[in-house]
Amino acid sequence: MLKLFTRSPWAEIALVYCAAVWGSTFFIVKDSLANIDPYALVAWRFLLAAGLMALPLALHGVPLFQHWQRGALLGLILGVLYVSQTVGLGHTTASNSGFITGLFIVFVPLLNLICFRTLSPWPRLLAVAIALCGLWLLTGGIRHANYGDMLTLVAAVTYAAHVLYADRFTNSEMNVYVLNFQQLLGTGLVALLCGIVLGRPFTISTTATIGWVLFLTLIPTLSAFMLQLTAQKGVPPVTTALVFCLEPVFAALFAWTLGNEQMVPLRAVGGLLIVAAMVISELPVERWLGARKLPAKSG
Repeated sequence: MLKLFTRSPWAEIALVYCAAVWGSTFFIVKDSLANIDPYALVAWRFLLAAGLMALPLALHGVPLFQHWQRGALLGLILGVLYVSQTVGLGHTTASNSGFITGLFIVFVPLLNLICFRTLSPWPRLLAVAIALCGLWLLTGGIRHANYGDMLTLVAAVTYAAHVLYADRFTNSEMNVYVLNFQQLLGTGLVALLCGIVLGRPFTISTTATIGWVLFLTLIPTLSAFMLQLTAQKGVPPVTTALVFCLEPVFAALFAWTLGNEQMVPLRAVGGLLIVAAMVISELPVERWLGARKLPAKSG
């Protein structure tokens, strides 16, 4: 079934789903921090998701720790991402967090060049610039930077690193289900160890918060990360980054509808720019330009 999502356009539709569910949970995480420690929130949701992922694999006799180094690396990256973003969210505004996290779209082509010596095609770089402008309009940019913003910037860099390394590992021969289990387990362990070292509580204060933790475990963690790793087999990393830039767009849409926030026209324009950037990134501009070149004269 999931093999379907390795082919475009299904792969990109699956990535849009990931962006949608991650965007929808922004206000949930913010509100939940009143009743659960940020380290505990990350640890609970990822360890529970890892356990649910491991059960069917173990029942089918699949080795859970084959090529564990790759899953450990993704888990470490994802652990730093979610710990820094969740802790940072407790110290900054939602708009600052949304914009800074969205800066990962700039770091993807930059890290791709630094780590893998790969230069992204210029149409996708143009799309990145347009998406960045849209992101600024959508979130309002950075206002009154603080400690939480610096932590969120760490999340943006690790977000980009995760997109790139997930692209490398999913295009190898490794079992993507095992890879997902390993990265979920690694992320949960990073948060658990950080919480233990810092002496943070792992209790959950209210029944409603337990329900939200279970929701975060099943939908944006278990299902979305499984689809991300599967879909990235058929989508270039910069295109993946552009699709994930829809996350703050969906966050705004959910805020305007379920959150009863007033729609701001300028923010809507920013969202349209991000969508336009995705369209531009998919246009075969280089092929069109190549077709316009005159053939070389012989003789």
